[in-house]
Amino acid sequence: MELRNVIGTVAAVPSALFEKTKVRSPLKRELVSLTLPILVETLLIMTLGAVDTFMLSRHSDESVAAVGLANQMINFTFIIFEVINLGTSVLCSQYLGARLRERMETVVGVSIVVNLVMGVAVSALLCIYAPQILTALGLRGEMLAEGVGYMEIVGAFAFFQALQLTLSAVLRSNNKAVYPMMVILVVNCLNIFGNYTLIFGKFGAPALGVQGAAISTATCRAVAMVILAVIVFRTTVRRFPTHIFRRWPREEFRNLMKIGLPSAGEQMSYSCSQLVIAYFITSLGMEALAARTYCVNIIMYVYLFSIAISHAGAICIGHLVGAGRWEGAYVMGKYVMKVALIWTLIFSVTIALCGPTIMSTLTSNSQIIALCVAILWIDVVLEIGRPINILFVNVLQSAGDVNYPFYVGLIWMWSIAVVGAYIFGITFGFGILGMWWMFALDENVRGVVFIRRWESRRWMHKGFTMASEAVA
Repeated sequence: MELRNVIGTVAAVPSALFEKTKVRSPLKRELVSLTLPILVETLLIMTLGAVDTFMLSRHSDESVAAVGLANQMINFTFIIFEVINLGTSVLCSQYLGARLRERMETVVGVSIVVNLVMGVAVSALLCIYAPQILTALGLRGEMLAEGVGYMEIVGAFAFFQALQLTLSAVLRSNNKAVYPMMVILVVNCLNIFGNYTLIFGKFGAPALGVQGAAISTATCRAVAMVILAVIVFRTTVRRFPTHIFRRWPREEFRNLMKIGLPSAGEQMSYSCSQLVIAYFITSLGMEALAARTYCVNIIMYVYLFSIAISHAGAICIGHLVGAGRWEGAYVMGKYVMKVALIWTLIFSVTIALCGPTIMSTLTSNSQIIALCVAILWIDVVLEIGRPINILFVNVLQSAGDVNYPFYVGLIWMWSIAVVGAYIFGITFGFGILGMWWMFALDENVRGVVFIRRWESRRWMHKGFTMASEAVA
């Protein structure tokens, strides 16, 4: 009963955000019911990655910098899995809206098989080529050794994350987002305990430092994958669609790739740009790299609500598109943008005000603290555009307009964020602060572009189901 009361109290907070809206009540309830568990799940996923950074801060700033760069490369490879996962989420949402359940189950089977194969291949590459990858990114000496030790372990089991992401996408699109939330809650507790035990050598275990964090993270991802698989096949998919092995469903696979390639391409463009920028920052020294790692792990909590409500809104819009209700999708998109923008700015200012206190608990290096405090205030400007971009990338993909976000990201990320970061950060000598102003400019320019796209309604009638085709 106590847990139920706590959940009810927490649910009342996001519910209040939706009281005054033109969105019809059933849609509002669906949006709220999806946003809360996705919010908690995303928070816990972020914490799962940040725990390694924050607990290693008690070990050394060099360990934080090395693991931060290794994790960025690992997360970059996860985009390969998103090719299928993004298509899975969109197709499942639209097929459910069009009441095509058998086709939805076929999509689930295809997604699991393809991501398992790709996951094993990626795991092998990360494990075998960890030294070469991190050397190319600029790590040297002790930091290189720690980064390689982390990547070899976490990378070797990347295929667990591939399947975990697929299973979570299936549950979310079926309005069962609460299950991934509960699984990640359990896994987070296990990871904190595992990190404490293996990093610092508690309860009779050896003090493994960075390698201990890697072992804990990889184990927890495996546990999450197993639990999610059990839930999916007991609550959502009646049985694994083995018929896909007799006759490969080429149409569903083609649709998955048609959605997933440009959708993941947008993320790939972003992550590639971030890797290039990380290389620039590495050349500025350990303090700048550590400051970036700390700030990235703090700032992700600022746009946490935007991610949650954007994913929830994309699922709702996918259902509306599947049913051919295009005007409802348009209204839903505008409303979610307003809520995401307001709350992200509130969180951003709050974090910036608390910046000195937060950083003093993480490091005693005065140069790192000063850089981080300044970055957190620049981020307030950046967060005007970021929630808009997060939302419209998701909802445009959900509506079937999968190519436009890719083109926007490719053009503006590289021309402003990357080129601008090099010019202002390296050439003009403004360092990481000059780079962060270019990131803010990039996010806000793309935000304006996406708003104009949504208002133009050119994304309408691009769905993948029979219902949407009939409307078109």
